[in-house]
Amino acid sequence: MKTEVLLPLIAYLLLVFGLSVYAYTRRQQGNFLTEYFLGNRSMGGFVLAMTLTATYISASSFIGGPGAAYKFGLGWVLLAMIQLPAVWLSLGVLGKKFAILARRYNAVTLNDMLFARYQSRLLVWLASLSLLVAFLGAMTVQFIGGARLLETAAGIPYDTGLLIFGISIALYTAFGGFRASVLNDAMQGLVMLLGTILLLVGVIHAAGGLHSAVDKLQQIDPKLVSVHGGGDVLSLPFMASFWILVCFGVIGLPHTAVRCISYKDSKAVHRGIVLGTIVVAILMFGMHLAGALGRAVLPDLKIPDQVIPTLMITVLPPYAAGIFLAAPMAAIMSTINAQLLQSSATIVKDLYLGVKPDQLSNERKLKRFSSWATFVLGLLVLLAAWRPPEMIIWLNLLAFGGLEAVFLWPLVLGLYWERANATGALSSMIVGGVCYTLLASIDVHIAGLHPIVPSLSLSLLAFYVGNKFGKQPQETVLKPS
Repeated sequence: MKTEVLLPLIAYLLLVFGLSVYAYTRRQQGNFLTEYFLGNRSMGGFVLAMTLTATYISASSFIGGPGAAYKFGLGWVLLAMIQLPAVWLSLGVLGKKFAILARRYNAVTLNDMLFARYQSRLLVWLASLSLLVAFLGAMTVQFIGGARLLETAAGIPYDTGLLIFGISIALYTAFGGFRASVLNDAMQGLVMLLGTILLLVGVIHAAGGLHSAVDKLQQIDPKLVSVHGGGDVLSLPFMASFWILVCFGVIGLPHTAVRCISYKDSKAVHRGIVLGTIVVAILMFGMHLAGALGRAVLPDLKIPDQVIPTLMITVLPPYAAGIFLAAPMAAIMSTINAQLLQSSATIVKDLYLGVKPDQLSNERKLKRFSSWATFVLGLLVLLAAWRPPEMIIWLNLLAFGGLEAVFLWPLVLGLYWERANATGALSSMIVGGVCYTLLASIDVHIAGLHPIVPSLSLSLLAFYVGNKFGKQPQETVLKPS
């Protein structure tokens, strides 16, 4: 084990648990469900920006994205910046209207919003099952990524790293709830910013300066400095698909949308849009540029995804490497705790209380059930990551696109189209989910487009057609009281 690398990471984990203890003391007040799953809707602008950013940016932004930039060059850095409006779109499209209606319906989960809007228990069950399946697959692969990162950068055996990583996340999320999640997200966002700047400076210095690094890339392959990337992979259909999948479609991700019903006031959402966009810009640009320029420092890596862990121990002093190790760990942990909390909220609020609504007043039982549901879910994901089957890896590739295909149009049209009804929403969910799963499974790219594009197009069409046959909603359902 590399002690100098581990010490900053240990200090970081202790701080995570300290924030969780603080969150636990705060959640003794007020309605339990609203406090545990939404932090009593009290997020300010800075925390809102950081939690949205940290939830959105996962291991792929620190491992997979820079690995692609290493392989395809500076063109991939420009492609990554397509994600820049993600926070603005999420808060701008859902934002105020979503929060107003959530308070009116006393909604705690995304499915509460869907039920209040469409009055369909079948729709809630379908949405809940879709969310749980997708999140379990996505969280499992994030756990694997965290354990592999510890194995590569700190010399910790995979099984030991997985136990440290998995139990830490399960405990602090179960213990502190949503407030612990967003407080840790705020800290993790700062850690990611610091780590990104440290690494980028280290890479440029190791390459002999920015001009020297670009010259070396051009000598390796001139296409590494072109806008179309190595192998001319960055075609127009590819870039359009990428924007829909990782930017526009983010509006439909449940763990992103739930942040839009948890902030304090209008001032918080305005500040969150500005700060969140700035943080996303720095992180995306910094990490992908480090990956692209890293090829000038490490030209012979066989596996591109290893570029960031390898650069970390190559260009940084041990203690600085330890600080940076906390950055991708923070990205992974913030994504998992958001998904873990959303999954337990789905089990407790949408499924359990949907069957036994009389238990809503039994706060003592709900406290135990919610904490245990969160902790047990975390342990199940840890076990799945212990010896992961290939299906889980495949499921992770489907997860985000599948969630977008299922949730995007019911959310957006439910907010902005007064005539939208349950039949249309159900049709959209089924067609979108099935279409995306089939196209992604058999790897079909119509006109060079990613499966998310035809899936969302057919899902929108299905919503319109299904809406013609369903019962029209009450006129007052979208009008704030």
